[in-house]
Amino acid sequence: MSMTERSSEPHAADSHDLIRVLGARVNNLKDVSVEIPKRRLTVFTGVSGSGKSSLVFGTIAAESQRMINETYSAFVQGFMPTQARPEVDVLEGLTTAIIVDQQRMGGDPRSTVGTATDANAMLRILFSRLGQPHIGSPQAFSFNVATVRASGAITVERGARKAEKATFTRIGGMCVRCEGRGAVSDIDLTQLYDDSKSLAEGAFTIPGWKSDSFWTVRVYAESGFVDPDKPIRDYTKKELHDFLYGEPVKVKVDGVNLTYEGLIPKIQKSFLSKDREGMQPHIRAFVDRAVTFTTCPECDGTRLSEAARSSRIGGVSIADACAMQISDLAGWVRGLDEPSVAPLLGTLAHTLDSFVEIGLGYLSLDRPAGTLSGGEAQRVKMIRHLGSSLTDVTYVFDEPTIGLHPHDIQRMNNLLLRLRDKGNTVLVVEHKPETIVIADHVVDLGPGAGTAGGTVCFEGTVEGLRTGGTITGRHFDDRSTLKETVRTPKGTLEIRGADRHNLQNVDVDIPLGVLVVVTGVAGSGKSSLIHGSIPRGAGVVSVDQSAIRGSRRSNPATYTGLLEPIRKAFAKANGVKPALFSANSEGACPECNGAGVIYTDLAMMAGVATVCEECEGKRFQASVLEYRFGGRDISEVLAMSVVEAEEFFGAGEARTPAAHAILGRLADVGLGYLSLGQPLTTLSGGERQRLKLATHMAEKGGVYVLDEPTTGLHLADVEQLLGLLDRLVDSGKSVIVIEHHQAVMAHADWIIDLGPGAGHDGGRIVFEGTPADLVAARSTLTGEHLAAYVGS
Repeated sequence: MSMTERSSEPHAADSHDLIRVLGARVNNLKDVSVEIPKRRLTVFTGVSGSGKSSLVFGTIAAESQRMINETYSAFVQGFMPTQARPEVDVLEGLTTAIIVDQQRMGGDPRSTVGTATDANAMLRILFSRLGQPHIGSPQAFSFNVATVRASGAITVERGARKAEKATFTRIGGMCVRCEGRGAVSDIDLTQLYDDSKSLAEGAFTIPGWKSDSFWTVRVYAESGFVDPDKPIRDYTKKELHDFLYGEPVKVKVDGVNLTYEGLIPKIQKSFLSKDREGMQPHIRAFVDRAVTFTTCPECDGTRLSEAARSSRIGGVSIADACAMQISDLAGWVRGLDEPSVAPLLGTLAHTLDSFVEIGLGYLSLDRPAGTLSGGEAQRVKMIRHLGSSLTDVTYVFDEPTIGLHPHDIQRMNNLLLRLRDKGNTVLVVEHKPETIVIADHVVDLGPGAGTAGGTVCFEGTVEGLRTGGTITGRHFDDRSTLKETVRTPKGTLEIRGADRHNLQNVDVDIPLGVLVVVTGVAGSGKSSLIHGSIPRGAGVVSVDQSAIRGSRRSNPATYTGLLEPIRKAFAKANGVKPALFSANSEGACPECNGAGVIYTDLAMMAGVATVCEECEGKRFQASVLEYRFGGRDISEVLAMSVVEAEEFFGAGEARTPAAHAILGRLADVGLGYLSLGQPLTTLSGGERQRLKLATHMAEKGGVYVLDEPTTGLHLADVEQLLGLLDRLVDSGKSVIVIEHHQAVMAHADWIIDLGPGAGHDGGRIVFEGTPADLVAARSTLTGEHLAAYVGS
């Protein structure tokens, strides 16, 4: 065979153009097998809870990450999170996966947009080289590094040992007063106690502090530092100081040794050191009342020490640079002409340009990372990868259009196509037809959610999907129409002079008793107006997109408070105490402590979870399962779906109105398929938000504020959501929705459109009125896109 003939045959290495998945069984997947083309854009569709994330993140991306981690030495793997191999028979043709998900950025108060994207690191080096006066290394400009000074003797044990005197200094940029947080917390003493009463009369108003408790009230009353029968307002200066700020000392109360310390440090340790999201609702409400955060007076909220703020480049300090809108900062960096730091300036300018390109030019680097929305956080994570010269990588995106106005979606599509055209495999989980349209290959999962999903309903092109008859295909070209008539408002909620973030002294009257949609491009000031400026005490119930904090022991029953009436009903029927029917309390299986599985930690290798043999995964002691209610034991009740349980608790001998009401709300928000005992950690993003909505629907507020409730919702589910919003309004509530989805806009009674742009180009109201007027005027970006959507 001659050379020319041999070269015409395909090379063996070119035959691996597919990622093959055979027999995937993660979460609700039912032996799913798919073949995904490499170096193409594949979109995964299906109703919320159909198994898209389980396939893309839980199977393909998880295995890719696990294989990469195994290439490191055992020493390095010991420091990395361990991952078990996903339940799947065959996974072939994987490439390195880069995951860009919607996990919120860390809520650490010291994390900002700048520190999360390396932009701050580059700025610090820039200022340490060029700043005048020169104050030190890059650390001297970091608000996360404290200044340290030490001196003393050190002994070096080498040869002839001798002690040497040494001094050590490290110049950091942290503001001393607020420790780099930018805000200082004050405790409002009026919320802790009533100063007209004495301790004996029950002066404390702290939740959970009972007058007969050793650990709390009695340790103060019987400590000997204060007179328990004297009203707090009559304390001497020394008594008040001991009461509020006393150092920890041992005291004896009724012969028990206890530690006495001042009230303020005790409150800080017991309440403020905990994560706010993890608190019970009444404790959280107390903390919100008692703790006020004010801008640090010493650094004026910049988090930096005076020295760090004094060093400038051309009159601009690092604090000024971080406070600039990123699009302006990019211009300033370009204007610096300094050959000695040219490579640094080039990289920094490129990073800042990526922000602008992805539509985040309106942020500033000092914006706390915890305040970014899910969509913003996701796009901030993308910035790292935009200029990457890696190819043949698998990029995995989780609904990249979240938080994007229809106007911005085109930009995101271009980015996804650019990543693909560089020779990468791009996998996208998505609901919006505008993005599904650009796919080379579509995988549609379903047909339903939860146990009714987990199978592949369609694989092929977008055209094939349209005619394929699946739920996604049938709803693909659905377009809502404008409502014939709109409701008349029953009053207004006035906002005057709102100037939070980029709002420019906005005055607006929000009509009550109707469905109001607040819209505008990303960064136009929607959340600042609604979450930041609605006057307190307006009876507002806010359902935002923040993550639900919950361990694998939490489930829909515990989160919604449903377990409480169920436990009581079981206890009453069997004449025992309710704690037996909690897998986190007395009823827990002793072998697995109520977890249902036993975890074996194998250091740097993936830990193994085996179903507990004692309780067979039921999580309860065998004796507890003998107690029945309505013919079922507690583990059988927790295995029911919401719909089954609603029927079970609705009538007959198991009738429990309190439980039935909560189950009705869960079914209302479209979670009828969830089982009551499913761990919260396995729920999808859309499911979590609807779970939150169901919980809040029980609250007494008259005004509901929903932040993008269509997040994670399939086109078919959006109709159900609109029905739910209508029911809320018809029951006399006012509903305000921050939303980009045109179907929700078309369904509104009143639209408030912010803009015209993002950041300092936004913050103004560009339209107020009915959707029909917005479409007719076409005066704003939203108006144009809505008109195109409804086809008028």
